[in-house]
Amino acid sequence: MGEFAGSGYRRPPRLVYRFDGQVIQLPDLLYETAKALERHQGEAVKSGNSRDLLDRVAQEVTRATGRTFSAEHVAFVLDRKLAPLGITTRSDGTLAGFTKAAHPFLGLRHRTAVVSEKGSWFLAGLFAWLFQPVLVLLIVSAFLAAEIWLFSTHNASYAMIAVMSDPSGVLVMLGLALASAAFHEIGHAAACRYGGVRPGGMGCGLYLVWPAFYTDVTNSYRLDRIGRLRTVLGGVYFNSLFILGLIALYLADPSPVVLAAIMLVNLEMLQQLLPTLRFDGYYIISDLVGIPDLFKYIGPILRRNILRRPPEERLKALKRWPQVVVTVWVLAVLPALALQLGLIAFRIPQMAVAAWNTAHRLFTDATASSTPVLSTAAACVQILFLLLSLAGILLMLWYLGNAVVQLIRKRFSRRADLAEVSRHGSP
Repeated sequence: MGEFAGSGYRRPPRLVYRFDGQVIQLPDLLYETAKALERHQGEAVKSGNSRDLLDRVAQEVTRATGRTFSAEHVAFVLDRKLAPLGITTRSDGTLAGFTKAAHPFLGLRHRTAVVSEKGSWFLAGLFAWLFQPVLVLLIVSAFLAAEIWLFSTHNASYAMIAVMSDPSGVLVMLGLALASAAFHEIGHAAACRYGGVRPGGMGCGLYLVWPAFYTDVTNSYRLDRIGRLRTVLGGVYFNSLFILGLIALYLADPSPVVLAAIMLVNLEMLQQLLPTLRFDGYYIISDLVGIPDLFKYIGPILRRNILRRPPEERLKALKRWPQVVVTVWVLAVLPALALQLGLIAFRIPQMAVAAWNTAHRLFTDATASSTPVLSTAAACVQILFLLLSLAGILLMLWYLGNAVVQLIRKRFSRRADLAEVSRHGSP
């Protein structure tokens, strides 16, 4: 993939895209070896001479680094460094076992592709032209003007309350919100293609316990900072396009269902822009500072700023201003998230009782309705969202609690090892 453009590191890392979709950072020597191997591998397959391949790679790495390398050196790098990472085979062509990267903290799980890479490329091509700067300016301006007019002249909260008592209205509103979420993902793919790189597949997965759509835009790491930001913001940009379409529909037929759907999509956009969890807002900060994973800096920053320990190598590897931004992010977001989760944990019993009462009322109203089938379907959907919210909160608390327990165990284990060494001493 090349050098990470707009990187927040003092020494920009070189990125390699592994066959399973994992992006791996490599030092210069390993990157040049992998690059040379990829370039000459086709010739080696035709000739069937692996020794010739190693010689060619050694010559190219020598030219690239200014240091002398032989075929034996290249074989060592392949066998001991690159093959264990799953990037290449060993020098004899055999596969090495490698450990996959740990699942990102609070990341999307159990992903299933629904649209192939080819289909994603096709969908992206239908809408990529919408990212021309003049069009973006016009559409965003129209969106802001339409939003100001709509919410200053109409009571969206009243429309939402009215729709929640109408089973068919609930289903239509949720269907429109679901369509907006899907269009959001097309926005990411279209922005990726507009930048000149190929988006991956599109599908759905579980974020904690909530179903969520996703688009694989790993290739956006090939873009500069502006290109990556455009890819991230492409989702909410397409949400704004969807809202403009809903406003046009509302002007033609002023239905409270459409107005409630507009409000719900706006809430989706606000949620996506939150910088706490792995929503678009988090990736906006990540791309601004040029650091792919902010969560792994929480520990080093807390140890430096709270425990007053010397900065670790991981922090020293960052440029000055990314260090400042990430520190502000950690010290602002972490207490807010902890306070929010603490209040939620304290109110879980009340929330469970309220959810039970709401579910009971929904089923009672559904059975007494003149359209019991439709009312029951709407009640089931609303109850499912209630249960998912409770389950998501409990699962998030479990993840955070487990992370704290593991941190405490590691700390006490390290202290025990140090105590054991000091007790026995050295001969």
